Amino acid sequence: MGRKVLIGLLLVLGGCVPSLHPLYTDKDLIFDLGLLGEWEWKEDTGKEIWAFTKEGEKEYQLVFTDKEGKQGRFHVHLLKIDDRMFLDLFPQNSDLKESDFYKLHLVSPHTFMLVTQIQPTLQMAFFDPDWTKAYLKEHPEAIRHEKVDDQIVLTAQPKELQAFVLQHERDAFHKMGILTRKASTKKQ
Repeated sequence: MGRKVLIGLLLVLGGCVPSLHPLYTDKDLIFDLGLLGEWEWKEDTGKEIWAFTKEGEKEYQLVFTDKEGKQGRFHVHLLKIDDRMFLDLFPQNSDLKESDFYKLHLVSPHTFMLVTQIQPTLQMAFFDPDWTKAYLKEHPEAIRHEKVDDQIVLTAQPKELQAFVLQHERDAFHKMGILTRKASTKKQ
């Protein structure tokens, strides 16, 4: 039940399609200093803060703060497939107070975003769960996946995922987010 809860929350809150495997292989990873710093996504209902710091040679840490001030931490990789850039997000271990046995039953999925621009604004589009669900209903053999509580969870390996997102980029990614750099932050 824990895995279903975690994946369900991710789908409801993020509007993303979870994957058991990353979108990248090591050779796909890139690092762009322009991503570092704090970015704001303003909407009528409030704003979200996306704060990127360097975590490794080709890895970022993201501290995401939602409209209510709740935070989540992610390992993030920027990758390039052909001439397209994507972010791959993976939740960091949280400070759950539950037992280790309970935590063992939680599965942390990867999620992907198409990045169309980093400077001067960060522009990203989310992998659309509604499109994915409808497409895979019509084409169930298009990519390896499972249904968990009527939601799609991708189970394909990175190369298969890459081929799928490139083939369906125009239809599969939606809700373009335009984030502006917070004036009070500098690249780290």
